[in-house]
Order: sequence, then C-alpha cells, then structure tokens
Amino acid sequence: MTSAHDRQLLLQLAREAIAAHVGAAPAHVPGAAGVLAQPGGAFVTLHKDGDLRGCIGHIEPTEPLGRVVPRCAVAAASTDPRFPPMAADELDAIDIEISLLGPLEPVTDAADVIVGRHGLVVERGWQRGLLLPQVATEWGWDADAFLAHTCQKAGLPRDAWQKGAKVWRFEAEVFGEGGPGK
Repeated sequence: MTSAHDRQLLLQLAREAIAAHVGAAPAHVPGAAGVLAQPGGAFVTLHKDGDLRGCIGHIEPTEPLGRVVPRCAVAAASTDPRFPPMAADELDAIDIEISLLGPLEPVTDAADVIVGRHGLVVERGWQRGLLLPQVATEWGWDADAFLAHTCQKAGLPRDAWQKGAKVWRFEAEVFGEGGPGK
C-alpha cells in the first residue's frame, strides 16, 4: 500500500505528463527515488464528466512507476482507440484514477475470483484482455460474468476461460483525484 504522499505524487506526475503532451505546460522530469523507482504495473484511467475518457496500462512490473505512470497517462489521453486524442481544453475537465497492480496469480475456477477485489487477465496466443477490479463492481457482474467479459475484451469467445485460455487474477490499489481538475 502506498502512502497518501506517494499517491498524490503519482497523480501529479500523471496530470503533468498529460499537460505537457497536450501543450498546456512544460514537460516535467521527476527524479527516480522512492515510489517512482519501484517497479510496478499500473493503469491510468481518465474520466470526463463521470464518463470514461481513456484507459491504458502496463501489466508487468518491469519498469519503475516513475516511467510507467506518465507513459500510461499520455497513452490514455492520446492513443486509447475508443476515443479521439485529448485536447488541451479538456485538461481541467478530466479526473485521473491510477490502479497499481499486484502480482498475477493463476485462476483455474470462477471460485478463485472475488468480485470487487480481483482484476483479471485472460490470454490465448497473442490475444490478451484485462479488466480492472472496479469494472465488475461498476457493472454488477458475478465472477462468471466477469470472466466472460474479460475473455470478450481479449477478442475471445466468452467461454474461452473454460476452454484452454490462461487466466490470472490480481489485486490493485486504486486511487484518484476525486474530481475534475483536482
């Protein structure tokens, strides 16, 4: 679990990276100490007026959070294929949420998945899909529905998790700014 200071630092880093990308502020290069030096997987989710505006992440803990978070923030604002790139005039209207991912653990049965606690990764061949823990809660899914939707996100049949696809669960520490522009 990260401290309140570390969470605020990561949120600030994400916002500054987006601001620099859209030309609203100069780029800021943080030092690589403390939480910023820790390797980790993370997702950055952007909301505008309560609606999803972008979400991009990095699953494996192969790089320090000080590089992962700003890169994912910029990608969520500019390359999420579901949305057009964010413009500078949207910056004050977005709310940033960060999900720091815990280690992946194999799943063999729906009973291994606790809705609201676990996120899921499904993979078969080159197809891979991930849904964060908060998604199942937001949609009111049970574990079976959560598994089916994660398969669907990977471009696989909804029952692929029962037919040879690899499935992992993870926990995530989720925190956000709490309101647009904050």
